[in-house]
Amino acid sequence: MTEPRMTDNLWRDRNFRLIWTGETVSTLGSAVAGTSLPLVALLVLRASTFEVALLTAVAWVPWLVVGLPAGAWVDRWRKRRVMVTCNAASVVAFAAVPVGYVAGWLTVPYLLCAALVGGFAKVFFSLAYRSYVPVIVTRAQLLEANVKLQGSESAAQVGGPGLAGLLAAVAGPVAGVLADAVSFGISVLCLRYVRAKETLKPRGNRRLRTEIAEGIGFIARDRYLRSLIGAAAVANLALDGYAAIQVVFLVRDLGTGPGAVGVVLAIAEVGGVAGAPLAARLGKRVGAARAFLLCEALAAPAMLLGPFATPGAGLTVFVLSGMGVAAGIVGSNVLVGTFRQTYCPPELFGRITASSAVVNYGTIPLGAFLGGVLGEALGVRETMLIMAGVQLASLVILLKSPLRRDKDFPTAAARPLQSLQPPHQPPPAARSGSSPG
Repeated sequence: MTEPRMTDNLWRDRNFRLIWTGETVSTLGSAVAGTSLPLVALLVLRASTFEVALLTAVAWVPWLVVGLPAGAWVDRWRKRRVMVTCNAASVVAFAAVPVGYVAGWLTVPYLLCAALVGGFAKVFFSLAYRSYVPVIVTRAQLLEANVKLQGSESAAQVGGPGLAGLLAAVAGPVAGVLADAVSFGISVLCLRYVRAKETLKPRGNRRLRTEIAEGIGFIARDRYLRSLIGAAAVANLALDGYAAIQVVFLVRDLGTGPGAVGVVLAIAEVGGVAGAPLAARLGKRVGAARAFLLCEALAAPAMLLGPFATPGAGLTVFVLSGMGVAAGIVGSNVLVGTFRQTYCPPELFGRITASSAVVNYGTIPLGAFLGGVLGEALGVRETMLIMAGVQLASLVILLKSPLRRDKDFPTAAARPLQSLQPPHQPPPAARSGSSPG
């Protein structure tokens, strides 16, 4: 790959500004849709708790279906082209929802199909995006770039639910899904003007199965990545089992209106805005590995507070819980994401990320499915408490990992690639949740 141009400030780099703008706008749209889709299901289609949770599940199922081959394919392809194609597909998928509503076709299965198509596009986009950031910035700028990208994404997630609530109150919840489609269109335009060039290493006629095995093998022999993946898989199961039913909890259990739901979720996401820069400062002061563990230690207990919220003033408890979870998850994602980008060989990065994501993101539909099933059987509040307990288990995994003894994450320089790739060349991620290890 070509070495990016050095700048005194990333804001002066045109390519970074375009990537930042496109990703921030599309994240804002996705945050709007993340609240609008459940509201459409609840208020327009009168869906059950299980059907609402199923919206989250089907959006993440594609990681289980195409995650592994997608990583190998993305390593072969030009990343910018993949990202443009995926966002264009998302425009079509989410624009189909308001079209279906106007035409009278909108049903729960129709809504699920739109979420599924968007999920497939997200698989390829996410893998290409994570591999492309190191192309447009230097190694020394990666932490700064990730802080800026994650910070602005968190800010977009703050505004998204509030905007979704406003749109639902003024024009109906379907308007939020249309806003998501427009945001993906803006991202496509931004990406088309990025001019950073990447060099693809020729792979000859190697079999796809062999290339997939290289990514899995790298992880299988690495104790740090194995621990991070295991913890993230458990965390994502808990986070998305909780998130899949939180709108139901706010609307049906606490009697919160659509506009107020958006405001509550928006304020809760403020923690994520603070989490990114605070994690970077904390990492410089106490070490990146220790800062990562501290962020995770904040998120897990904070999640326990949410189910104790009550109507009216008691919503403050839900907001404080959400702020703590968002700050911890966003902070840990910044630190572990930078670690992966510097630690993993660039030519294997897509496959390593995909192998991680299949495990980590594969638990998201399971968590959402369990959230829906348990929510119907036991009650929404009780299910949220169960999921908060599962989140604590992910912290226990990290505290038993090699990271508990380290001040900083290890570097790739300390672990030669030759020792990680045997001759026969054999094997994530805040939401909505933890990044793919």
